[in-house]
Amino acid sequence: MTGQARIRVGVVGCGGIAASYLGAIGEVAELQLAGVVDVDAARRDAVARQTGVPPFPTLGAMLDEGGIDAALVLTPPVTHEELAVQLLRAGKHVLCEKPLTTTARAAERMLAAAATTGRTLMMGSKFRFVDDMAKARALLNEGTIGDLLLFENVFCARVDMTKRWNSRREVSGGGVLIDNGSHSVDVARYLCGPIAWVQAQFARNVQPIEVEDTCRLLLETEAGAVGAIDLSWSVHKEVPSFVRLYGAKGTIEVGWKVSRYKRDGDAEWTVFGSGYDKKAAFRNQLRNFARNIRGAEAPVITAEDAILSVRVIEAAYRSARERQWQEV
Repeated sequence: MTGQARIRVGVVGCGGIAASYLGAIGEVAELQLAGVVDVDAARRDAVARQTGVPPFPTLGAMLDEGGIDAALVLTPPVTHEELAVQLLRAGKHVLCEKPLTTTARAAERMLAAAATTGRTLMMGSKFRFVDDMAKARALLNEGTIGDLLLFENVFCARVDMTKRWNSRREVSGGGVLIDNGSHSVDVARYLCGPIAWVQAQFARNVQPIEVEDTCRLLLETEAGAVGAIDLSWSVHKEVPSFVRLYGAKGTIEVGWKVSRYKRDGDAEWTVFGSGYDKKAAFRNQLRNFARNIRGAEAPVITAEDAILSVRVIEAAYRSARERQWQEV
């Protein structure tokens, strides 16, 4: 970046998701890693040694000494509001990993802090930044498969959650619905438009954890499409495509290894992408964050996207409790 200093970024939270962000930061020319924070000294020191940047015991210490311009909040959801607001009020830009937070009221306070300070607040949600997702949306907008009628999404894999913070309600806000489901809702809104109604059902738990480990989420969009989302940490659905879109004139599939579409009357599928590239998705996300800070790009995930994602998940939990459809 000729003639323009890089944006100095601090990483707040050195858990599992941090590895994906740290692996991508070095490939984004606009960004420079400047420090890491974690309450676990061994974990933050290990990441600091690996990356060659200073470790800090608290966010306050990083703000006082780190000289950062922006931060990635990669901590458990219950901490997001406090950390993001502290950063924003200190004049820093924030990319906060999904879910933005655990309640819509908390999300509103975070967005209000961003508006008041004039700083960027973006929700991180990697699947929106998969190249094939943008291509699928373009195909929909071009009318390739006609009016969209059905949406399907599957994020199901066996993962032992018994020792992870995600399975502790007071830290995570819920189980697989708020965790994997935040991705699903963001993708559904991106491809299908605003969601009007939701219904969530939880299967019998397999794992001895206090939150749901398997969920089916049904939805209806404002445009009249309907969708089904399957989420699980205890069921493995071995499907080649994690998103399927069925229109009046054909089908689009966004897959793990290949993405393709087939219109009514076509003899063969047309391949339009090579599937899910995790590192590229994180790189695209960080690049959009940096360029939004610079004023060069609009955010791919807007403030409205972020808060509506939280509201949809909140309505889904209400649906599961009350055993009926809920309006978003």
